[in-house]
Amino acid sequence: MSVLGPLLGFLLLFLHEYVCVSLSVCPSHFQRLLFSVFFRCQSFPALHFGFLGLALAPAPRGPPPALCPQASVAPLRRAPPRPALPGSVSERPAPAGARPPLIADPAVGAMAGSVLRVARRQLSQHGGSGAPILLRQMFEPVSCTYTYLLGDRESREAVLIDPVLETAPRDAQLIKELGLRLLYAVNTHCHADHITGSGLLRSLLPGCQSVISRLSGAQADLHIEDGDSIRFGRFALETRASPGHTPGCVTFVLNDHSMAFTGDALLIRGCGRTDFQQGCAKTLYHSVHEKIFTLPGDCLIYPAHDYHGFTVSTVEEERTLNPRLTRSCEEFVKIMDNLNLPKPQQIDFAVPANMRCGVQTLTPA
Repeated sequence: MSVLGPLLGFLLLFLHEYVCVSLSVCPSHFQRLLFSVFFRCQSFPALHFGFLGLALAPAPRGPPPALCPQASVAPLRRAPPRPALPGSVSERPAPAGARPPLIADPAVGAMAGSVLRVARRQLSQHGGSGAPILLRQMFEPVSCTYTYLLGDRESREAVLIDPVLETAPRDAQLIKELGLRLLYAVNTHCHADHITGSGLLRSLLPGCQSVISRLSGAQADLHIEDGDSIRFGRFALETRASPGHTPGCVTFVLNDHSMAFTGDALLIRGCGRTDFQQGCAKTLYHSVHEKIFTLPGDCLIYPAHDYHGFTVSTVEEERTLNPRLTRSCEEFVKIMDNLNLPKPQQIDFAVPANMRCGVQTLTPA
């Protein structure tokens, strides 16, 4: 990746100069096109070096392209002069031939900022000695549950969030293939739609301990409370109590606040129901707004479930786009009280099993 990244950067810069000058294509339009390609290539970290170079690239020299409908007006605006403080450096005469600073199209600038932020996060997660985090998101289709594997690439220590009984052998196999040592099988709450795989994982991977909130009332090797940390290698998951869906719900936040695993408290454009297991809509509303929405806006949101094909969101997206949680507390409570959802199919045996399978060895049906 160290060779491919700079090479891609050079090629993209060359393509940018050639297309915008030789072919008379509007720089803003061409940059928008390439940025849209970037957001579809986030799974390839090597590409990020190329797009980082493009995001920082100056506008091509020469007259504005005639084919750009905006170029005849002002494709780039020169920054207005600002009054200089007495004795400041800006009072000194500019060198001969120096070009005044340019302000790019605001839309392109905003996209460039997004590129830089996403690229920085993707690069930190996919490599480098600064943050060698390993993250795998796995799916169980019957209950639409996400299981998350997080590991430290150096110490090889790992944790697993919200494992499912039927897919526990799959998870154990992946952990062995990646050469990881699973320290904890963690549950965000006592689930009602599936049986947790934490009990089986204790048998499949000796040394693994089951973990759940003390307020859940369920058995486990370790019980956690608000403010506790779950450490693996150089990383840690901060426990944030987020009751409402159930009294024992917690959200796990990575120690650098770059990602949060919200369980059923916050879903992508939704939230967990509050009409069983001592749920409370008002409590859930305050939990999300006080414990999750206070995280940085670009913090990634990884929920325990999704029923529409989404995999990840951000705090800012849910703060502004979640159709339930952008309402007032009173409106939210009214919405939750009138969902009229059917009873979860597995609740009658999943909840009793989950109250004890953190320590009991079970096998898939």
